[in-house]
Amino acid sequence: MIELLAEVPDDRWEVEALFDLCFAPGREALSSYRLRDDIAPVSGLSLVARDSDGILAGAIRFWPVQIGGATALLLGPVAVHPTHQGEGLGGVLIRDGLDAARSSGWARVMLVGDAPYYGRFGFERLDGVHMPPPTNPERVLGQALVEAAWDGVEGDVTRCPS
Repeated sequence: MIELLAEVPDDRWEVEALFDLCFAPGREALSSYRLRDDIAPVSGLSLVARDSDGILAGAIRFWPVQIGGATALLLGPVAVHPTHQGEGLGGVLIRDGLDAARSSGWARVMLVGDAPYYGRFGFERLDGVHMPPPTNPERVLGQALVEAAWDGVEGDVTRCPS
């Protein structure tokens, strides 16, 4: 049995250790991390998944960013511990995280990732939205949480004022 919970400050180091385990060394050198520096994840949207023994099985985080004059969520990272991969937990984290974002009044969400994987959750390539280099533009994906939320939104993705 897996339980999804809102991430709390005490989860931070355990979640960071999971991300270190699941992603390549140097993950924090990616351009998306410059958008997160010294900014807290959005409260109530970042989730942890724990098994019946309380052991961390997965995590997802969301961060505020700006594109032009519009605010959006930046999804990521999302990770599932290797002992739970293939169980659909990543999909549960993504779907529940998007539902929570929608319920909290967010209009749009974006990420940098593989279109074939994230397309099944409703993400599509964002033309005209530019992540800091060296991000591959083919991997900049978005989803409107409310109808037409991405219409007319374009420009550089920048940090939200802290």
